[in-house]
Amino acid sequence: MKPTVKKSLSRLFEYFQIILGIFFASIGLKAFLLPNGFLDGGVTGIAILLNRQLGINVSMLLLVLSVPFLVLAYSSIARRVAWKSVISILGLAVAIQFETFPVVTNDELLIAIFGGLFLGLGIGLAIRNGAVLDGSEILGVFLNDRFGIPIGQVNLAFNIILFGITALVLSLEIALYSVLTYVITAKVTDYIIEGFEDFIGMQIVSRKHELVRLAILEKIGVGMTIYQGEGGYGHRGEQRDIKIIHTVINRIDLRKIYRVVEEVDPDAFLVEYEIHNIKGGVLRRYLKRKK
Repeated sequence: MKPTVKKSLSRLFEYFQIILGIFFASIGLKAFLLPNGFLDGGVTGIAILLNRQLGINVSMLLLVLSVPFLVLAYSSIARRVAWKSVISILGLAVAIQFETFPVVTNDELLIAIFGGLFLGLGIGLAIRNGAVLDGSEILGVFLNDRFGIPIGQVNLAFNIILFGITALVLSLEIALYSVLTYVITAKVTDYIIEGFEDFIGMQIVSRKHELVRLAILEKIGVGMTIYQGEGGYGHRGEQRDIKIIHTVINRIDLRKIYRVVEEVDPDAFLVEYEIHNIKGGVLRRYLKRKK
């Protein structure tokens, strides 16, 4: 298969998964949360709360409230994330407006559990493919990049304020069930994307190491370290003077770096591993491509 065709199919599959994520999230909202007055966290939760109090259309509120966060993503984080997120949030707003699902249950515990499950599944699929369904996630990424504040702590603080207001304006019971929904959503999201705010270490061994290095700098903009190595003793026999590229990326860029390396050298050897703690370097502020 030609590289251009393979690249196109890979991108189509990414957008297919984003659409699937929108579908699951809309089920969680329309079939469980919205008919029963429960809230989710983030911008979606604010939209539902304002809808309950002011009667304004949820879809319209979701779009309007997401605009500042999308502008923030476009100007400060990554334009590709911003554009995918525009499509995702617009798709979710349209789905909420026009999709009709029967109310599955009136049991409040089941509503919180399954509403959170479907929402987490949808959000996780979107994030794993480079998009977000809620603007508060963009705020978390921005503060993490600028100040090193963990994304989970940003989202937690954001939602503590939201659920506190919910307890005052609506009722303590709704606020508590909404907290349960949020916790389930967060856990399912983490399970789907295997740790959104985690970083991934990667080692790349390629005969075209210089071209791979330049492609990663240009198309992804991450820093890296080049090791001098000696080849192993596989079917090609002993090899000398091998350059080993070592880099650390955010998980959201994992699919892209695989695509970039494969375009340059389909035979490159890649090793991916989890990173639990980092400090210093240019990791938290990806290099500008022009530099």
